[in-house]
Amino acid sequence: METIYYTGIDQHKRNSQLTTLDADGGIVRSSKVKNNPDAIRAYFRTLPGTHMATTETTTGWYWMNDLLRAEGAQLSLAHAKYVKAISYAKVKTDKVDALTLAQLLRIGMIPEAHKISDELRDVRDTLRTRLHLVEKHTSAINSVHRVLEKFNATDVEQLPELFRLQTDLHTERAELITRQIKTIDQTLNGRLLDSEDVQRLLWIPGIGRLNAFTIYLEVDGMDRFESVKNFHSYCRLVPGASNSGGKTRQSSSKAGNRYLKMAFSHAATRAIHRR
Repeated sequence: METIYYTGIDQHKRNSQLTTLDADGGIVRSSKVKNNPDAIRAYFRTLPGTHMATTETTTGWYWMNDLLRAEGAQLSLAHAKYVKAISYAKVKTDKVDALTLAQLLRIGMIPEAHKISDELRDVRDTLRTRLHLVEKHTSAINSVHRVLEKFNATDVEQLPELFRLQTDLHTERAELITRQIKTIDQTLNGRLLDSEDVQRLLWIPGIGRLNAFTIYLEVDGMDRFESVKNFHSYCRLVPGASNSGGKTRQSSSKAGNRYLKMAFSHAATRAIHRR
């Protein structure tokens, strides 16, 4: 009978703490390993058998997932927020975190987060980069206006020399970001505009090209949601609630996908304006 191992990975930028349990919950190995593909492979290859592994949703899970899959190990993503809620520990170290993840994995208690499809993750992250660039562009334009406000000026030429320099630099930054956004738009149009799912979304009032791209990429398949209610909650389209002592308090919830909330909010506003 093949041995099954359960490995918790507390992943950091330069190294990772790995702790592996057997089917009975005994620790068979625990080690801090450099984030080097050969070192990670060597760790798992010293324990022949079937490997299940888990790590929290850090920015470095892409390469860890691809590496372990090539080794025949299955990696599940643990939702960092809910892991902390399940496994509060007074003493928190890398070893404790890795052991906790391994234990939760072994008993089937990992609050699993969605892993974006391989074929969509580069496109989705590029679209997210576009949003960050738009925010930076807005910041650059606002910086110019703030300098003008200091002197109650309506034109940059009315400013003292060094303040004109500041506005020129902010303007140059905004122009550069505009070119970068156009580059992303051209790239995404070529990859996504002909998609059947995107074309269906474009028929919905209020949903334009960018909102369609966002919804398509961030949803990553409706079949992963158990119900419509789960989908609405994930999109942050329902308020949070705190009921206690006969009182009901509602608030906006930050659980879920902020990009989908923005897309549907923009779409609703545009649809109302078109009526």
